[in-house]
Amino acid sequence: MTGLVYYSSGSGNTRRFVERLGLPATRIAADTRVTEPFVLITPSYSDGEGHGAVAKPVIRFLNDPANRALIRGVIGTGNLNFGEHFALAGKIIATKCQVPLLYTFELAGTEEDVARVRQGLETFWTRQRSIGP
Repeated sequence: MTGLVYYSSGSGNTRRFVERLGLPATRIAADTRVTEPFVLITPSYSDGEGHGAVAKPVIRFLNDPANRALIRGVIGTGNLNFGEHFALAGKIIATKCQVPLLYTFELAGTEEDVARVRQGLETFWTRQRSIGP
């Protein structure tokens, strides 16, 4: 399996989800640079209008052309209370980076979410390897 990159805020929901996956993962920090293809897991933040959905550290990470060139998919998370803006960051990134939105889950996810993402990533990376670079 290839890499996971994630952003987690102070709430730690995304970090807890990634830890439960039990897969190698890199947390986005100020100087994060990746060298292999990855799937991004990111929460959403926004006001009632949907502004500010993508966290600034994620924007900075993806504004680096070397990082952006290696994104292969995105998994979005958020709070269902956001209604139509639920997991909006994942949807925005998928559109802007022209990669698939692979999955969405709420807050820190359920055990079913963890199992689905783990299996889905295995299938996704197997297909990616068969397609080639």
